[in-house]
Amino acid sequence: MPLSAYGVLIGTLIRFAREDPNNFRSWYHGKLYVEAPVGEYECAVDVSTPSGVPVQYREVRNLSPDLFASVSGLPAGWHALARTPTSGALDYLRSPLVSGGGCFAVVASPLVDLVNAMLRSPRFGWIESTADNALDRLELRLANCRRVYVFGAPYNTGRGVHDIHMNQGDPPGQFQHLDGIWQDGATIIETANGELNAFLTKFKTQSLATDDNGLPV
Repeated sequence: MPLSAYGVLIGTLIRFAREDPNNFRSWYHGKLYVEAPVGEYECAVDVSTPSGVPVQYREVRNLSPDLFASVSGLPAGWHALARTPTSGALDYLRSPLVSGGGCFAVVASPLVDLVNAMLRSPRFGWIESTADNALDRLELRLANCRRVYVFGAPYNTGRGVHDIHMNQGDPPGQFQHLDGIWQDGATIIETANGELNAFLTKFKTQSLATDDNGLPV
């Protein structure tokens, strides 16, 4: 059974904050506060857990504007997204936007194509989070932010977004019943010059190979 709700919040970053590392609940977050037409949203990005399950993060730079057009063309606010390849939903393993779109080099050649494909591979570039290293990287990218797109699930109470991480591939346990494809969370940052960069997170226990139900294979 997938997440009960999924979508994207589009708006303007008001501020970024870090939870007190000595006083937080089940997970440690960086908090984005985003202005939308109905008011301010809180967006909680997981970067550490007290359970000992490591969190990993990666960046995907220079996303293709064409592949993101179905979302970037939406107005500011919260938008529910169908869990399909054409709705604008994200899937770390299947979405061309974060697993195959864009490029890192401007000179076309077979070698460059190969390097770009490796860099875009969902299996490449994951860094284990110490909390600070992930939040330092996210805060650096947000410093040049014109518009932000936060993918995940809406809060049950109040205005906010959580589950801003991979939402598939969990091992058997308390979270596997939430797994599904085309429902991954992420923060996509549009810079002042129009560049699109994605900040992705996952738990180290989540598999990077899943079936059509989002379960590990």
